[in-house]
Amino acid sequence: MATEPPAEGRRPREVLAWSRTLVDPALRAAVDSLSGTMRLVAGYHFGWWDEHGQPASADSGKALRPTFTLLAAEAVGGAASAALPAAVAVELAHNFSLLHDDVMDGDVTRRHRPTAWTVFGRNAAILAGDALIVLAFEVLAASGHPDAQAGMRMLAAAVQSLVDGQSQDVEFEERATVDLAECLGMARRKTAALISCSTGIGALFGGGRSAQVDHLQAFGDELGLAFQLVDDLLGIWGDPAVTGKPVYSDLHNRKKSLPVVLALTSPTAAGRQLFELYQAQRSLTGPEVERAAELVELAGGRAWSQEQADERLGRAVRRLRAADPDARAAAELAGLARLATRRDR
Repeated sequence: MATEPPAEGRRPREVLAWSRTLVDPALRAAVDSLSGTMRLVAGYHFGWWDEHGQPASADSGKALRPTFTLLAAEAVGGAASAALPAAVAVELAHNFSLLHDDVMDGDVTRRHRPTAWTVFGRNAAILAGDALIVLAFEVLAASGHPDAQAGMRMLAAAVQSLVDGQSQDVEFEERATVDLAECLGMARRKTAALISCSTGIGALFGGGRSAQVDHLQAFGDELGLAFQLVDDLLGIWGDPAVTGKPVYSDLHNRKKSLPVVLALTSPTAAGRQLFELYQAQRSLTGPEVERAAELVELAGGRAWSQEQADERLGRAVRRLRAADPDARAAAELAGLARLATRRDR
């Protein structure tokens, strides 16, 4: 049984461990309700078993989003347990997107092991993602929470936004030019929407006032943009031992991430050289991706992304304070936000 958190704030790693003791049993119970093949693929993706269904202990990720949900419930004076179905739902929705993203991006590794589609095939991975998003809404509907319907609407809006953002992300890969405002809008839809939902639905299920829910949604929105900025930095310069993906992974397929778009649209010689390199109608070679990474940095993309991530984090913390939150939960939310935006910096 999970223990109640102490009165003083805990360190982010302690908070994540506490969240797992609450979320993991409920998440496993939800996935166990799936049919045979879908259960096998989903459980493999979560790292619970291997491709044959034998128990495994692979990396399941940090589970940041459900932790934000539980803490948001406490921030408005509610119990974390009241928001447990919402936490499970956002984690299911997040992993629906990961299963689909891996197929669409052709990524062959996630969390230091082969991606689900490389093991079970593209069709099985796509269908498993579909099963998870349906399951997310089933969990909310079965929760019996008085705000379940409002929570389902909030999650539906976030998923619609996420899908729109992912569509734009794919479209950008086929376009010669993308401006920075478009790229920021895409990031807000693809990444920030679900993090905003995570904090907003937690506040909702925790019994927060309307203004508190709004502030915590805004906290998640700003945090989500900071998170994506850092994620884009990791997609180029991240340590494979930390990210579970090859170095320069986003550059191989000429991905137009935020630091890349800043560089491409900058009035610099490095930006012009990067634009010429990105015109290749093929994956970039090893020496080419190394050169691309150098050009992004020379054009200012790396420094700008780091500065923007810090600025967005500051905005997020200000919106958190405006929610008149419980002091301990707010401190833990802020600490977790800092961890999420400094994962490999």
